[in-house]
Amino acid sequence: MSRLRPLAVPAAALGLAACAVGPRYEPPTAPAGAVQPFVSSQAGVAEDQPLPANWWRLYQDPVLDSLVQRALTENQDLKVAASNLAYAQALVEEAKAGRYPSTDLAAGATYGKSAQDAAARAGAHMTYSAGFTAAYQVDLFGRIRRTIEAARANAEAVRGAEDAVRVTVAAETASAYASVCGLGEQLAVARRSVDLVQQTYDITVRQRDAGALSDFDVEREGVLLEQAKAAVGPLEGQRRSAIFTLASLIGETPAEAPAEVQACVTPPRLAQALPVGDGAGLLKRRPDIREAERTLAAQTARIGVATTDYFPTVTLGGSASSSAGAVGQLFGAATTAFSGGPLVSWSFPNVAVAHAHVAEANAQAQAALAGFDSVVLQALKEAEQALSAYAAELDHHQALVLARRHADEALRLAQIQYQAGGASFLDLLQAQSALVAADQALAISDQAISADQVAVFQALGGGWEAAQSVTLPRLGSR
Repeated sequence: MSRLRPLAVPAAALGLAACAVGPRYEPPTAPAGAVQPFVSSQAGVAEDQPLPANWWRLYQDPVLDSLVQRALTENQDLKVAASNLAYAQALVEEAKAGRYPSTDLAAGATYGKSAQDAAARAGAHMTYSAGFTAAYQVDLFGRIRRTIEAARANAEAVRGAEDAVRVTVAAETASAYASVCGLGEQLAVARRSVDLVQQTYDITVRQRDAGALSDFDVEREGVLLEQAKAAVGPLEGQRRSAIFTLASLIGETPAEAPAEVQACVTPPRLAQALPVGDGAGLLKRRPDIREAERTLAAQTARIGVATTDYFPTVTLGGSASSSAGAVGQLFGAATTAFSGGPLVSWSFPNVAVAHAHVAEANAQAQAALAGFDSVVLQALKEAEQALSAYAAELDHHQALVLARRHADEALRLAQIQYQAGGASFLDLLQAQSALVAADQALAISDQAISADQVAVFQALGGGWEAAQSVTLPRLGSR
């Protein structure tokens, strides 16, 4: 990756009038191979089509669309990020103010007498005063320009941070919704398992009463029944927790949790290959990469700010003041004083502090460059890991589908053989347990696939491009 150019301190300070000192910023380059297609992109799993800005709409789920849109406008973390951006933009305006003269106007009235009045035995009286001062810093070496440049780059970095929060909020909302739906499916499976085991238990009791089975057989089936019932409670608790998470993400209290998600018992899932684009698209899209690059730009500009400490500061100033015993006498020829002219200040030849400031700024810029490199590598790693995990879960899910088919057929055959006397009651119980476990594993995998798809979209950094601005809270109102 490119590195910051070495800082050269010109020997002739006064010969650099009207220029901005410090290194010229050059955006860092991505590492070799970063812009290529993803190495974990497999046929049928992902395709190099661009990622849509509103990727959650690919699921064609109106409830999911509504939840994400509400989260992107009402989420409290987003409002914090938006407030931070407003603060950073205000700092830019503050920096811009340095381009204009600073002015101060003062006026007052006092009652009393001075030492001279006392010596002359004069009485107390009113004194009126008014004054005006103005100062303008001549930006010979670019301190003000570099300060504005740093403030602008910082604001752009904060905007990147805000967009990164949008990416996280959209993904967490979709993930929470997928959890609610996935846990709904697992609950449905658990309740079907209870019904299945309950039927077998009732048959076992009747056969025991008829003398065909023993109390041991009843107790053994009772264990399976209670285990099936025990699985329902934790799933209900986890589903309520996911619903409360959704409420928090959309800016609502648990009491105002979205009721429309209760009906969802199938996690959202895309059957087609995911549109993921390539590494080049990832680097352009991820807000945290943009944040890191703009942070580097700001730190580079601050080197220029620090470098101006080597050079003199020239300020043009002027003032006018007047003091009189009556308002009408203010700014008369006899009551007015004024001054004006340039002021030059220069910490020379002792430039030890300037050296320290430049060294500090250089170190911070180097850290920002290393941070940029780290963010790029982290983004590529997260995308590859998410794609790999998703592909692995698809293979896992396919194997579970086949296992479930075998378990269903095995139970059907065990029931036939048991009724015909060709299989033991233990064989029937084992086949039943295998089907229950296969159903549960498949439901868990359904939820995992949805979660892995959302993780891919989050790693790709989509979801901020077309989002609406949040409404900042009004202080003192609720």
